Amino acid sequence: MHRGKSALVACAATAALLGPVGIAAADGSAPASAPAASPSAKAPKAPKGAGDGSRGLCKRAKRIDKRLDRALKRLKGPATVRGSVARLTKRVERAKQADHTEVQTFLDHKLTFRRSLVPTLEQRQKDLSKVQKWCAARGEGSGSDSASDSGSDSGGGTESAK
Repeated sequence: MHRGKSALVACAATAALLGPVGIAAADGSAPASAPAASPSAKAPKAPKGAGDGSRGLCKRAKRIDKRLDRALKRLKGPATVRGSVARLTKRVERAKQADHTEVQTFLDHKLTFRRSLVPTLEQRQKDLSKVQKWCAARGEGSGSDSASDSGSDSGGGTESAK
């Protein structure tokens, strides 16, 4: 019963606070023009960020590039490297030799996916280098810092292509 009274008091207080605001908004033209001024105040912020996440992407571009380099290095590594295509290929061959068909099928599907990752990640790396150049031209995020590193980044991309 105490909850009911509390809820009733809360609703009455809310109605009392919002009642005059609703009436003032309906009667006066001044409050209606105030919200119209708010969107125009936000308009100058549009060039900095268009709502597409470009500012955040520019800030993270260097870290994303390092992560892509590590992933490609791992995938293209020798059979001794965990996560490499060569290591998984070796595991598929061993499963085949041991006549473990279910394991071989599972690992073979995993290998197919892992092989498809290499061109995908290489394409992302190319796209990211274009984004870094765009960020550097706009002077946003770490893109301006990566302009000096772009020589080493493009060198890293050619090493991973070998």
